[in-house]
Amino acid sequence: MSALRGKTAIVGVGNTKRWNAPGRTPFDQAQEAAVLALEDCGLSLKDVDGLFCSISSSGLPILNMAEKLGIRPRHADGTMVGGASFLFHLQSAASALVHGLCDVALVVYGSNQLSAGGKLVSMPDPQPYEAPYRPRYPISSYALAAARHMHDYGTTREHLAEVALAARAWANLNPHAYARGPLTRDEVLASRMVSDPLTKADCCLVTDGGAALILTRTERAKDLRAKPVYLLGTGACVSHRQIAAMPDLSTTAAVESGRLAYAAAGIAARDVDHVMLYDAFTITTLMFLEDLGFCAKGEGGAFVASGAIAPGGSLPVNTNGGGLSCNHPGMYGLFTVIEAAEQLRGAAGARQVEGCEVALAHANGGVLSSQATAILGTSATL
Repeated sequence: MSALRGKTAIVGVGNTKRWNAPGRTPFDQAQEAAVLALEDCGLSLKDVDGLFCSISSSGLPILNMAEKLGIRPRHADGTMVGGASFLFHLQSAASALVHGLCDVALVVYGSNQLSAGGKLVSMPDPQPYEAPYRPRYPISSYALAAARHMHDYGTTREHLAEVALAARAWANLNPHAYARGPLTRDEVLASRMVSDPLTKADCCLVTDGGAALILTRTERAKDLRAKPVYLLGTGACVSHRQIAAMPDLSTTAAVESGRLAYAAAGIAARDVDHVMLYDAFTITTLMFLEDLGFCAKGEGGAFVASGAIAPGGSLPVNTNGGGLSCNHPGMYGLFTVIEAAEQLRGAAGARQVEGCEVALAHANGGVLSSQATAILGTSATL
């Protein structure tokens, strides 16, 4: 992947910020996000010839999305690996652009999860070795990983509470975050238990939302309206489907996706100014901090308890408020990239990270099953 370093750029960003929009379908949200992203960079739908889309409520998202937008892409990718799908798409789009399969790539997603009901539903593909135990999907799987991490490393519920508190502190700096306002440690710890050891406060929001990115080759990006954000490196990995098949419950495949992304970008974790992690649950933030090299394995609890990831800390993490306090419309991965791009553009307002030149976005899918990492920069030659 180092052959792709800096050769493509995000030139358009679209975020509907409609976290509760009754009457809008997932494709309505996605369509609006696509138009916003195109307006952001000064291109139009007729320019789009690469389409990358995954929507959990659709069996044929590429076909539905192309028809909704009125486009006929010459290259498309509908890879579906859960919430990490869009960072898989980002890698695929970069490769397609560099190899001439398309000239303008649209990565897009939409969801109406909240306004359509917003409740946990059974897995569409039940796992035969887990189904007899009637797990509460997906939280029981993440609770199992959290319990194992606690057993292995002494992680506590107080440590997990620090993740939720940091997310809310960032959300309070974001006028578009869905959950804002005071949140105390006692409130988090007293929250209703959902699947031991994870409580309601350890779980992400359920919202609607739409997101989109436009990518082009670097030489074209410089001539467009918006400030380009350059793709420096990506990595993706799939390790299992059901949690019972996860090789190590306290270590994720982010170790591998991160290794690939760092190698492609030619940097290390210490060079990253800003981090966006897929926080479907508090435990995922903690585990990804370890697996991506921001602290040693087993030290995630102490790291977050030190205040490192909160406003004013040494490592700005999930600065929009994350899935815990900003938004989480079913599959959140694309929103990690959008916030990273906003930070690199210097457009994040009160939550702006000073001197942000390199950002890492990481996404997770399934039950810690798929992991994808992207490293972005303000320059193609950082």
